[in-house]
Amino acid sequence: MSTAILTGPPVPGSSLEGDLRSLGFDVRVASGARDTAALVAAVPGTDRVAVVDTRFVGHVHALRLALTDPRFPAAAVPGALTVQPEARTALTRALSVAANTGTPSGPAGPAPAGAATEGAAADVGRPSGAAAETAGAMADAGDAPSAVRAAVRTADDSAGEGTPVGPDALADALDADGTAVHRPELGSLVATVPGDPQARNEARQAVTAVDDEDVRLRSAVKARDGFFTTFCVSPYSRYLARWCARRGLTPNQVTTASLFTALIAAGAAATGTRGGYIAAGVLLLFSFVLDCTDGQLARYSLQYSTMGAWLDATFDRAKEYAYYAGLALGAARGGDDVWALALGAMVLQTCRHVVDFSFNEANHDATAAGKSVTGRPTAALSEKLDSVGWTVWLRRMIVLPIGERWAMIAVLTAVATPRIVFYALLIGCAFAACYTTAGRVLRSLTRKAHRTDRAARALADLTDSGPLAESAARAFRTVAGKLPAFGPFAVALAGGAALVASATFTDYGSFWPVVAAVAYVITSGMAVARPLKGALDWLVPPVFRAAEYCTVLALAARAEVNGALPAAFGLVAAVAYHHYDTVYRIRGGTGAPPHWLVRVIGGQEGRVLAVTLLAALLAGTDFTIALTALAVVVALVVLVESIRFWVSSGAPAVHDEGEPA
Repeated sequence: MSTAILTGPPVPGSSLEGDLRSLGFDVRVASGARDTAALVAAVPGTDRVAVVDTRFVGHVHALRLALTDPRFPAAAVPGALTVQPEARTALTRALSVAANTGTPSGPAGPAPAGAATEGAAADVGRPSGAAAETAGAMADAGDAPSAVRAAVRTADDSAGEGTPVGPDALADALDADGTAVHRPELGSLVATVPGDPQARNEARQAVTAVDDEDVRLRSAVKARDGFFTTFCVSPYSRYLARWCARRGLTPNQVTTASLFTALIAAGAAATGTRGGYIAAGVLLLFSFVLDCTDGQLARYSLQYSTMGAWLDATFDRAKEYAYYAGLALGAARGGDDVWALALGAMVLQTCRHVVDFSFNEANHDATAAGKSVTGRPTAALSEKLDSVGWTVWLRRMIVLPIGERWAMIAVLTAVATPRIVFYALLIGCAFAACYTTAGRVLRSLTRKAHRTDRAARALADLTDSGPLAESAARAFRTVAGKLPAFGPFAVALAGGAALVASATFTDYGSFWPVVAAVAYVITSGMAVARPLKGALDWLVPPVFRAAEYCTVLALAARAEVNGALPAAFGLVAAVAYHHYDTVYRIRGGTGAPPHWLVRVIGGQEGRVLAVTLLAALLAGTDFTIALTALAVVVALVVLVESIRFWVSSGAPAVHDEGEPA
């Protein structure tokens, strides 16, 4: 159980103790720094502990944001500080310094006056000015203990003898000790430590003037969403999120309900009847409402978790691609084979996501002439367009985010045929892909960004290069080093284009695709033989994804036997899951999946070579069986390792918002 320690006796009329208990804290009262240190030491090392100034006045949600968010080792708002087990040592060290200097940690006589302001505190017992700069300089110089002492002791120097060293000074001491303290954005919420009765009365009036629950509901909605989600879903899904919170439901349970709803929708589509299609469209929309609700519930109740981030990221793809399969099955019942279209839609959507991931990984810490790449001419144009209201929504809609995409799929499923659904999906996603990729290429060429070693490593991991490409990279490193700036992208594109063309335009059973696959192994190695720091090197992973997926699609289509395209759909789905899993591990800061996993499933170039050999050596029916077996093996290996990682203690505590809804 979490423990909150009040630094001093309760203030008459204060609801602080009850507010903390409502947030799940066991409340203790400390009379001074030594008592606070003793109470902290008595809390089990696996529990959260908070230190709160008894004079705190503010909204309950301000306390909730600071004291209950599981994503941060330490967090604070004016008058309140919390640490999780990983930051406990730093808090103990700061309290020890305060106790040894004889500085009290709660009110001890009259406190200096300070105005209560929204989202700000009176500077009571907090280092400031040159003293705080001194503490920071000591920390920068590597003298953390001295920095802690400076941060704590300056309370006496800056505010006079007897001034309490409270949560704010402790938060500064933690910062000086190298422990990052998260300070949430409060907006209109109030969190302050008033220094006299008049300031306290003004603070209470400021609290009364702002509806705490209304702010909480509004903040549950993602700040940047698409038009459909913002105006057609979020106005009521936020209340559904609150309904779930009040009944003890967790975001993971809502995420799972969304998955099952989408799977039922896919099953309804697979019936191939008009009634089934109408039911599928309605259920898909309801699944999307639940998909929005789970994130809003997580933000409303601050129930972030590693497992939740993983489930939300992977289930979105599983739902959409399962629905594609349901539509293809339904169409087949009516005598229309659209498996190639279904697989094409999955390939296009996955490649779009890889473009997003690669570009963001390449540029989020890049610099241009010593400055961040933000603020360059293309970014300035984007900001100018954003200043015109209607262009913001237009630009968000034309990229076909998940809300608009699923709404289009649901409506067309109910009123048209699966073939029409896939035609619209392919046209819309292709236009969106061209629009976003062209803009990113333009920005890359005009920014002249200098990418970091971390970015180059992330792009190399996203390429999913196996042992064959690594061997080719070593063999052709000298040649690759002489390529021009755009060499890696150009080589990857040339090899991928030749591979897909040979698979598409030669007869099934021909060995030309095998020859092209061997050449592709060489070009894949050359593309990754040097660090991917060029202006367009972020396009190498998407090119590899498109080459692998399209080759499987083309060979299965050329086989012209029943079951080949569904088997190819399963194989691409399994491999795509591996690529999404890689992305979210990198985003969590843990790096790519273990190298043995990439070797076991062959790497992208190894799988391409294997599939082309199978197509050249096996008859159509046997090729279908081989693709199915390969899909099952890849899926089992990848899923087992992925589940093992994400439920382990080493998984990153990431809350990823995913693509704009």
